Amino acid sequence: MKTKNKTREAVLIDRKTITVRFSEVDSMMVVWHGEYIRYFEDGRESFGKHYDGLKYMDYFNSGYLAPIVEVSCQYKQSLTFGEEAIIETRYIRTAAAKIVFDYTIYRASDGAVAATGSSTQVFINAQTRELELNNPPFYTEWKKRWIKD
Repeated sequence: MKTKNKTREAVLIDRKTITVRFSEVDSMMVVWHGEYIRYFEDGRESFGKHYDGLKYMDYFNSGYLAPIVEVSCQYKQSLTFGEEAIIETRYIRTAAAKIVFDYTIYRASDGAVAATGSSTQVFINAQTRELELNNPPFYTEWKKRWIKD
């Protein structure tokens, strides 16, 4: 996938299948554009469960928050009510104190790409609310566990 004019290689990948719910479509019966960002979050949650140690409560229980500071979405084809879609979440390696994911949402029936995107999260100390400039210990340990050089 090309993002911001450069190709980024995924280190870890998770896939989750969803079914488009009625509450996610607009008056034209296609998925409302804002739901794709929610699908990205569904992908991050699934990724955290798959690669244990990176669930939202793992951050919090370690004393950190990880807010989204950047998100992008490129819409390719519409999904409609009742269709199954596959959310592919790809972890992008970075040495900086942040977490970067790229996403592709596919229509399950034919593999067509419905949307692509990316997100960036940073670490904030939960008590002081200050930005962490270094990778928190829990994240460093997670990377050692899951990412093989």
